[in-house]
Amino acid sequence: MDIQEIHSILAEEFGDDVGSGPHEAKDPWIEVAPSALAQVAVFLRDDERLQFNHLNDLCGCDYLEPDPKKAAKFGHDPHVEVVYQLSSIELNHRLKLKVVVPRWKDDVEGQLPEVPTVSGVWGIADWHEREAYDLVGILFTGHPNLRRILCPEDWEGHALRKDYDFPLEYHGIRGK
Repeated sequence: MDIQEIHSILAEEFGDDVGSGPHEAKDPWIEVAPSALAQVAVFLRDDERLQFNHLNDLCGCDYLEPDPKKAAKFGHDPHVEVVYQLSSIELNHRLKLKVVVPRWKDDVEGQLPEVPTVSGVWGIADWHEREAYDLVGILFTGHPNLRRILCPEDWEGHALRKDYDFPLEYHGIRGK
């Protein structure tokens, strides 16, 4: 099944909560509203035509150009994305899904953006969401154990944010 067919099925079921059409690219994707993500995930997994029973990967991406000289040519408003790579093992098709949210909740700097968890749909999302939280600073609401997975619990900030300032030292250990 191609991405146009999958998009048509999702648009019929979820209306405006699914983007206007698959985004054409080398690796096309479908955008879903954060408020509908959990319901769309269950539908993608359970619908007989789709059967997306495997989450290959989930990652967070920060779209920000911190250099003011380059920002004008950047071509994106600052935001973060959660990218879901899905597969149907039974039907042998794949899908890239994206959820786009502002870099900061309610545009308040330091308030992490929120996306509903899909860990109840695909169990492996538990680990992937923890990684996206730890490194990119995305809160997954409803997650059963959202805590750092790679950085120590007392680490400050999220290292893959484009405006992250690495500390000069951590617990007396000096970096480069």
